[in-house]
Amino acid sequence: MASNNEKKIKWTINILSIAIPLAVAALFGIKIEGVDLSFLPPVYATINALTAITLISALIAIKKGKREIHRKLMTTAILLSVLFLLGYVAYHMTSDPTIYGDLNGDGKLDFSEAKSVENSAMIYYLLLISHILLSVMVIPLVLFSYFYAWKGDFERHKKWVNYSYPIWLYVAISGVIVFVFISPFY
Repeated sequence: MASNNEKKIKWTINILSIAIPLAVAALFGIKIEGVDLSFLPPVYATINALTAITLISALIAIKKGKREIHRKLMTTAILLSVLFLLGYVAYHMTSDPTIYGDLNGDGKLDFSEAKSVENSAMIYYLLLISHILLSVMVIPLVLFSYFYAWKGDFERHKKWVNYSYPIWLYVAISGVIVFVFISPFY
């Protein structure tokens, strides 16, 4: 039977897993004018790359039995993900949406622009959609994985990590690839 404190933590993780995506979606509806954060996309793409490197380094550390280094790297990966999310939301609250293929930057995709990216658009949108959906799914997976490690329940931690780690790594790497695809249209 789980302790009362453990139940509260699990309840908090469940609430955060719902509240974070809802808050991000709601914040996209807010537009702050007059603030230029156009420098942020390459910054948060770099943070995604650093997250991926940190995750891979953490896997190597734990495979070598270096638990303390692994713990520090995983904590760093979570902090990087939070930093990414803050930058991502700040950018989207202050900037117009970037349309894939909008070469002239007028906020519309005309026929000739659509034609010029038709071969890559399907790949871009598949990556983008999978990245977004999995970024929502990974929140509870990462939080529960971290919770069980923090608690010292490494058996349950390993079971959660079997799902959270590959999804989190995919989200981090696909975030960088999505940025590479969309960056010519900023």
